[in-house]
Amino acid sequence: MKLRRSGRLVDMTRYMLQHPHELVPLTFFSERYKSAKSSISEDLAIIKEQFEHQGVGSILTIPGAAGGVKFTPMMNENEAKKLFEEIQEVFAKSERLLPGGYLYMTDILGDPRLMNQIGRLFSSIFAKTEIDVVMTVATKGIPFAYAIATHLNVPVVIVRRDSRVTEGSTVSINYVSGSSKRLQTMALSRRSLDAGSNVLVVDDFMKAGGTIHGMISLLEEFQANLAGIGVLVEAEGVEERLVEEYTSMMRLEVDEKEKKINIVEGNYRSYPERLLRPTDYTIE
Repeated sequence: MKLRRSGRLVDMTRYMLQHPHELVPLTFFSERYKSAKSSISEDLAIIKEQFEHQGVGSILTIPGAAGGVKFTPMMNENEAKKLFEEIQEVFAKSERLLPGGYLYMTDILGDPRLMNQIGRLFSSIFAKTEIDVVMTVATKGIPFAYAIATHLNVPVVIVRRDSRVTEGSTVSINYVSGSSKRLQTMALSRRSLDAGSNVLVVDDFMKAGGTIHGMISLLEEFQANLAGIGVLVEAEGVEERLVEEYTSMMRLEVDEKEKKINIVEGNYRSYPERLLRPTDYTIE
């Protein structure tokens, strides 16, 4: 289709937003709009400037015959701070505290707008990490996993507590729950994960980390690689944590006697190489 520059800019912006982390050859846009590559390059420069100025993300240009452009969603520190404060306010109500030190989170996980923003935050944190798959365990972790995977443009693998006939043959392992110390089982379809895959393991809530530790053990059975661990909320005051290297957005502090909930920032801004600076979106 032949479009004016204004039309091309709108359509290219929409296409880049819908295809993150995907290398798009300049010839694709050139043929799509019946325009010269020089015009397409100028259009992309305009979009790149606005994306970086507004903190939407970065557009990386890869030269050469096999090159093209790649959009990487990002979130700056200021936007991440505002997102945390918004969720912190929602979490502040004491009636969210459940027996055992858990937190009622279903409404947050079911909010498409908030989950989309949370997904963009975590995809920004892991933007420089090679990830092929996002893995979580059913069921509450699923919205969190899909939110991240959408912005990373990778599939989601769901680990279940029991096998299902519709998934064919499965690999099952036993693991010890970090909090209750009970022996539990998790299973994954053999067709879900290829050997050598780089996997981002995520969970909506972590106490001692038994579930995440179980998923890591499952990766070993598939000969897959652990690329990182992402946690939406982690519980504070856990004596023994079964996982060490992880990134969390929020930390839950609970006073069970007073029935008070305090949500503070997790460690997502603690790594210098992961700081989301408003003036730096370049992906090397």
